Amino acid sequence: MNILIVDDEALARSRLRTLLSDCSDIQRCTVAEASNAAETMALLGPTGGRAYDLVLLDIHMPGQDGLALAHALQALPQPPAVVFVTAHADHAVSAFELDAVDYLTKPVRRERLQQALAKVQRTSRSAGPSAVPSLPEGETLLIQDRGRTERLPLAEVLYFKAEQKYVTVRTTTRSYIMDGSLSELEAKFAPRFLRIHRNALVARRAVRALEKHYDPEEGEGWAVRLQGSTELLAVSRRQVAAVREELAR
Repeated sequence: MNILIVDDEALARSRLRTLLSDCSDIQRCTVAEASNAAETMALLGPTGGRAYDLVLLDIHMPGQDGLALAHALQALPQPPAVVFVTAHADHAVSAFELDAVDYLTKPVRRERLQQALAKVQRTSRSAGPSAVPSLPEGETLLIQDRGRTERLPLAEVLYFKAEQKYVTVRTTTRSYIMDGSLSELEAKFAPRFLRIHRNALVARRAVRALEKHYDPEEGEGWAVRLQGSTELLAVSRRQVAAVREELAR
């Protein structure tokens, strides 16, 4: 992997170089540096971005900032992947709107940098001619989790469940918490998610079975079983017919 570090602070560039040398599986990488947008475009312009697989990009720089530079990189014939590395966490949403692979906040930890590099490698492997097309606009979720912002593909979500003032987002491997309401999510993602209860939306693709179920609060009723989860989710009586119809498809 060929990596370009773009930061106006020499100490910040040096620290990233050190972290990169400590990361596993990147011994064969080459690392170059630029201190501003003009130097970056001078390095990338003639090759259309092909010389570098990844740009580790600061946001606050003299002259053209990192967000504007990332937008310019997108216009290259073969743009490199971008991972923002900044001391400011308040630009995460703008960064992901520019298709950044990840967003790291300073001081960067080696473990987080390794995670970002792994994401870049997965993205590059899936970008070949036989790759599955990326999800349409609006089919990802921005999750704020423990001081970081993560873009979660909607295709990984098994269900949304209302929990007091928040919504639990469940995948096969973990749970997230996000602000918002089920009504908003249902309106936005209705073709892909089915309302089964006043407090739950499930991925239509994941519905595998409708079973008799006893709930201590609601008594005897129905529950849905999802592929990739051992959890049973209660189905309200008025939604039983809709679940059966989904199973019949």
